[in-house]
Amino acid sequence: MTQDKMGDARRLSGNKLAVLRKHPIFCDLEPDAFDQLCRYAKHTLVKRGATICSKGDPGNSLFAVISGTVKISVSSPDGRNAILNLVHAGELFGEVAVLDGLERTADATANTNCELFVIDRREFLPFVRGQPELAMKFIELLCARLRWTSEQVEQVILQDLPGRLASALLGLTDKRKLEPGSRTISITQQEISEMVGMTRESINKQLRAWALRGWVRLEHGAIVVLDAASLRELVEVGSEAERVAHDVR
Repeated sequence: MTQDKMGDARRLSGNKLAVLRKHPIFCDLEPDAFDQLCRYAKHTLVKRGATICSKGDPGNSLFAVISGTVKISVSSPDGRNAILNLVHAGELFGEVAVLDGLERTADATANTNCELFVIDRREFLPFVRGQPELAMKFIELLCARLRWTSEQVEQVILQDLPGRLASALLGLTDKRKLEPGSRTISITQQEISEMVGMTRESINKQLRAWALRGWVRLEHGAIVVLDAASLRELVEVGSEAERVAHDVR
């Protein structure tokens, strides 16, 4: 390999590793510790639709998304699917099974062509034990996951379809803050129906009604949020009404 190509390879590697450095979990690591972590990170490419790991698999690695989107989902024996999360560039997944050593709790599938870093549990756990502040950050991450899960359960129990759909769109829009100024959510109506637990037909009808109001714009394989304030108001009003009705019952 020529010197120029070697330099290009180092710069490319450095750019990808910057995804790890920017993550809130790793951003405060000392340079030597971060360099050690990077030596554990194995780069891999995954084609769209490929299974990264399946529910029930051993939790033997942590994943960081460099580019693309990973779908976290579960399925029932009769073929129904539920999307639990969409993991974008700059985010981690697989941390629960890595930390407790038990089986994977969901399937992870490449929703687009993806680049990932994979860190083996056998190397990662000793590294975390030597970094107490990093261990605390993982506790904070798990707490955030638990809060998010509680919010999801609350939406299913307390909100009607418009509220659940609005909550899902706002949550996905918040994630896109990784790309400033973008309110375009790359997601199909089938995928969002699997996120909120309603039929694709119901989702399509509601989205078309909102499109007529100018709240969203529907594109091929994407939804553009035009009026987040109206969606947020719908969520707040719907949740409050459902709580009052629940109290009365």
